[in-house]
Amino acid sequence: MAAVEVRGLTKTFGSKGKQVRALDALDLEVSAGTVLGLLGPNGAGKTTAVRVLTTLLQPDAGEARVLGHDVTAEPALVRRLIGLSGQYSAVDENLTGRENLWMFGRLYGLDSKSSSARAEELLEMFDLTEARDRVTKTYSGGMKRRLDLAGSLIAHPKVLFLDEPTTGLDPNARQSVWRMIRGLADSGVTILLTTQYLEEADQLAARIAVIDHGKKIAEGTSRELKAATGSGFLHIALADPAAQIEQAAAILERQLGHAVQRSTESADLCIPAGTAKAANEALAALIAGGIELSDFSLGQPSLDEVFFALTGRPGSGESQ
Repeated sequence: MAAVEVRGLTKTFGSKGKQVRALDALDLEVSAGTVLGLLGPNGAGKTTAVRVLTTLLQPDAGEARVLGHDVTAEPALVRRLIGLSGQYSAVDENLTGRENLWMFGRLYGLDSKSSSARAEELLEMFDLTEARDRVTKTYSGGMKRRLDLAGSLIAHPKVLFLDEPTTGLDPNARQSVWRMIRGLADSGVTILLTTQYLEEADQLAARIAVIDHGKKIAEGTSRELKAATGSGFLHIALADPAAQIEQAAAILERQLGHAVQRSTESADLCIPAGTAKAANEALAALIAGGIELSDFSLGQPSLDEVFFALTGRPGSGESQ
């Protein structure tokens, strides 16, 4: 059963002559009890899709259903069934952790006693019990994100929308939030997770949908996306990158007919090669062109390389 169904979803912003189509006939489906990673660069339409699905924004065309309910025709009912943790923390920094969760409970219609009980339960679940009576402006970024995630669960939602839940967190805080999300998924909550972090999608999502300019351009498991992109990626490390990287990239692109991806952490190059024969011919062309190599390899693409092959842009993950 599909917990989230999106068909032909379209949303345009701006006035005539200066319009931006944030969603362009987008189709999505999230099976009940699974995690779908919505992966895309800045401006791809991820947040717009979440805002439509959580009834915060009206689409121009298409339809979207959550647990069988139309988000446009039945917004109040949909809101009772979902939780949302947005890109920016919704906590009040002048309240304590416990007061924030109690307030969320009251806003969801729980009585005071039930709100207090649920707040204590979530504080323990998210390892915030010791900090429950501290004002949240004293919390670290990771603690605030965990509190915000706890607030999205106050009413036991069946479907949870997480919009870039770890943006701006350090690696340790990110790992902590990942553990929380895995626990929620294991408990049967359906999750739609938007992210720019390729590793995050790989770690958390059963399936990944890649969107760019409001369109879905690929979908599958991490393994399926890697297989569809091609099995042979040639990785090149140059002995003198400062002097030869531009020449080497030009030779590889001319020889193999694809764009070269450059690592943001080093001067290494990688490019789809397809076959060992094509890779060998590209290596021979580099050597004939006077390029000195310190290392090379041919192997399976990473999810980062899949993303680059699909969008023409590197991802934003720290693994690059």
